[in-house]
Amino acid sequence: MTHNVGSTDRIIRFVVAAAALVVALVVGAGSVGGIVLLAVAAIMAVTGAVGTCPLYKLVGVNTCKIQPAKR
Repeated sequence: MTHNVGSTDRIIRFVVAAAALVVALVVGAGSVGGIVLLAVAAIMAVTGAVGTCPLYKLVGVNTCKIQPAKR
């Protein structure tokens, strides 16, 4: 997998994941809204940690400044 999430984008994803987690706990983790927010937090945290976003790949967005070496 090639990286398509830049460092600033990764930081924003981790901040959004943390905020979604806090709001999910305030709303109630067992409620529909809480479950949706937990899913959003998990997706944001995973894509931030891995550095690859499948949705970015689909629409052709790349915020990563370092390009992979061509073989």
